[in-house]
Amino acid sequence: MSSRTQQQHSMYSEEEHLPRQTSKNMGILLAGIIIIAATMRSPITATGPVIEWIRSDTGIGHTMAGLLTSLPLIAFAAVSPFAPRLAKRLGLETSLLLAVIIVTVGITMRSLPSVAALYAGTAILGCGIALSNVLLPSLIKRDFPLRVGIVTGLYSVSMNIFASISSGISVPVATASSLGWRASLGMWAILSILAVLLWLKQAGEGRKQMLYVTSQNETAPTRLLTSSLAWFVTLFMGIQSFIFYTTITWLPGILADQGFSSASAGWMLSLMQMVSVPATFIVPILAGRTRDQRLLTTITCLSLLVGYALLFTAAPALVTIGVALAGIGAGASFALVTMFFVLRTNHAREAANLSGMAQSFGYLLAAGGPMLFGLLHDWTQGWTLPLLIQISLAVALLITGIQAGKDRTVS
Repeated sequence: MSSRTQQQHSMYSEEEHLPRQTSKNMGILLAGIIIIAATMRSPITATGPVIEWIRSDTGIGHTMAGLLTSLPLIAFAAVSPFAPRLAKRLGLETSLLLAVIIVTVGITMRSLPSVAALYAGTAILGCGIALSNVLLPSLIKRDFPLRVGIVTGLYSVSMNIFASISSGISVPVATASSLGWRASLGMWAILSILAVLLWLKQAGEGRKQMLYVTSQNETAPTRLLTSSLAWFVTLFMGIQSFIFYTTITWLPGILADQGFSSASAGWMLSLMQMVSVPATFIVPILAGRTRDQRLLTTITCLSLLVGYALLFTAAPALVTIGVALAGIGAGASFALVTMFFVLRTNHAREAANLSGMAQSFGYLLAAGGPMLFGLLHDWTQGWTLPLLIQISLAVALLITGIQAGKDRTVS
């Protein structure tokens, strides 16, 4: 039996004292995980395709428009360290229910006819997504210890499919509705309300269970700050987030300058996320079956590097290939870092603490990306410098990913 399998079985045996869930309950739990994942990117990716509409309607500049994507990342960074403590106090299920309620409030608020409400609602929904970002990997490690790769893959697939749909239909919905871009942003409250309904039962069940498995080998959150491995995972998290969120914000603008229409640019952004779906499903499974993820990391980063290099070309076919490669790399890198939270730790609470650290510092690094790219575009009146930065970051991601992918744990 491999060391990874032994570790999984050991973790499973330590949770023998937890109440057993029936297959039906586990099915409902899995559905709840999938629907929460669907709310974790779609409210953000809905913004990019209609960002010029928002600018035209509100009179804001490119830098302030970039803040609409940066605000959720700032919220991720601010809230992530507190997510494990909240879960310890309320329970994982109740904390996740609170998360989707907060997302629903934020989506509703930012659709109101007010610029202040637009920014406030964006920040609020970011706080809710931050809780889900940190706690879902911990829930998966606790309740699906022998199927971590498959369940992580399903959750990543759900996230990316709905993110893709969100990007693709934003412009058509805005065009068809009298509310314009506000309808494109507000419609995702339907999804978060459905998540609330699904998690009401889970929150009740969660009160009957322990939150975490206690272990003598559990790593304290403060010890993570002195772990080089924890910092490599954190940097990997931050760099891949920087690359992804700057792309979903400004790719439509980049393509518009190359002659694509607004609708076509929106669908290209949708394509980028749709092609990432197979990667987000396959990569966690492969990562869970291997003790070392450095080869997967190398392939992922090369896909990003070549993809962004092709965006310099003017040929629509090559640009399309570049967008597809960037999408595959983005999906694979997110799936890898999510698995690092699980594979580089020994217990559910340790996974939550590493996730909280990586997402706090990582999203703080990423938060400046959309605003920085907007500022650089206003300064240079082009996208050459931002794209060169993306290529450089793909190289940095490879360096940190090789270290994060080694077979070891933070303990």
